[in-house]
Amino acid sequence: MRLLLDLGNTRLKWALEDGGRWHAHGAVAWDEAPTLLGSFWDSLPAPAAAFGASVVDEARERLVAAQVRDRFGLRIDWLRTPAAACGVRNAYPEPQRLGVDRFLAMVAAHAARAGDCLLIGVGTALTLDALTADGQHLGGLIAPGPRLMQQSLFGATAQVRPRSAGVLVDVADNTSDAVVSGCWQAAAALVERFVARMQPRLCTAPAVRLDGGDAAALAPLLGLSANMVEHGVLHGLAVWAQTQSDAVARH
Repeated sequence: MRLLLDLGNTRLKWALEDGGRWHAHGAVAWDEAPTLLGSFWDSLPAPAAAFGASVVDEARERLVAAQVRDRFGLRIDWLRTPAAACGVRNAYPEPQRLGVDRFLAMVAAHAARAGDCLLIGVGTALTLDALTADGQHLGGLIAPGPRLMQQSLFGATAQVRPRSAGVLVDVADNTSDAVVSGCWQAAAALVERFVARMQPRLCTAPAVRLDGGDAAALAPLLGLSANMVEHGVLHGLAVWAQTQSDAVARH
């Protein structure tokens, strides 16, 4: 039994996994993590090992590491983005500069035999990566996610102050709807442009894989078919954790 930890920008996601089967999983926002993790984990059977992937600061990593140590007596085995692992080859000349979440999403896709694919992560950041069927990462893009776009707009302007949450429309007649619609449509347009630009570089029509907390909200805005993926980072982390366990068993 392994405890898998995905430390994202907005939330900590976790799963208790054994041989590809999930026995429990959950997520908690960072402002609630110190108080809620204990209650989530109280009823769990003790895992034999803990594996983590993180895109957050060292302080939050230490917070989680302390809770895992206190609760289960385990040290977290952190994955830092490699040049290659689990059949995936990183396109970055400085491999560690690629977010480990993006790398693990590709590991999950490769393990699932997704073929040529384009991986879109829709969360705090909007990430886009191209992966060939044989595991070669072709590179990718990063932009603010739709909600971060809105926050950035509010922070950088004096007059853009919506009076309500706003709704998605094709063209707006008020500021609230204009901001929401502009940011979400911008995200959708970038995804569509990325797919169009990458298709000629891939051998077949690539599968588009959408993951992340805002993936379901973005999907209806896209003028293309996409496969919804849940917990791609955790699934990729499970694949990597299995390789580590296998290596230990061989020695």
